[in-house]
Amino acid sequence: MSTSRRIAVVTGASAGIGAATAKRLAGEGFTIVAGARRRDRLEELARHIDAVVLDLDVREADSIEAFATEIQGRFGYIDVLVNNAGLALGLSPVAETPDEDWTGMLDTNVLGLLRVTRALLPLLRKAPHAHIVNLGSIAGFEVYKGGAGYTATKHAVRAISRTLRLELNGEPIRVTEVAPGMVETEFSLVRFKGDEQTAANVYKGVQPLTAEDIADIITFCVTRPPHVDIDEVVVRPIAQAAAHQVARKES
Repeated sequence: MSTSRRIAVVTGASAGIGAATAKRLAGEGFTIVAGARRRDRLEELARHIDAVVLDLDVREADSIEAFATEIQGRFGYIDVLVNNAGLALGLSPVAETPDEDWTGMLDTNVLGLLRVTRALLPLLRKAPHAHIVNLGSIAGFEVYKGGAGYTATKHAVRAISRTLRLELNGEPIRVTEVAPGMVETEFSLVRFKGDEQTAANVYKGVQPLTAEDIADIITFCVTRPPHVDIDEVVVRPIAQAAAHQVARKES
């Protein structure tokens, strides 16, 4: 194993925070393994950075197993895992939310994160120093109307991150949760199932965070000296004091 070659795995790397993080870490000298469902987006990413692009659907156990096996065969270890794949579906109250919205979020945000982490822990343990970064949200410690399914999953990410910190204590593996507030990516477009106007209204009158802002924070965390573990970062746009309280300027 060559310890001079740093390998970073990023899930959900086809767009948004995942793609921005892959680019930012590549700029720091990491070789990127980018996983996502949208192969065309991954190949576009690989045209700009040193990246191995692999199909990955975190909702499917077989896909995760194949992903881990391919990384094992190519590299034998990894230094960083960024569990970025996640989504929100809908903004309806509990009484009106269809099962498929809940299962879609739970399968991706919770079970996907757990299964990817479990599959790649053996490779993280083969690195001299390793790091797991979980993308949480302020929805991991705040709630809002219509957000029961999504906030439940992000509360789970918070719990998983803290549990991993205890379970891996004594090993050279750091664990960080990055919990952003409002970030303008495809997040709202996915949440509102392609309704562009409703998605745009989320950011109306506000300067939200960008994917690059979050990528900078992730990169800062993983490039600290190995004895420094930044357990948790909460970051919001200055206009957002809470999930439900945003100062909007009239246009």
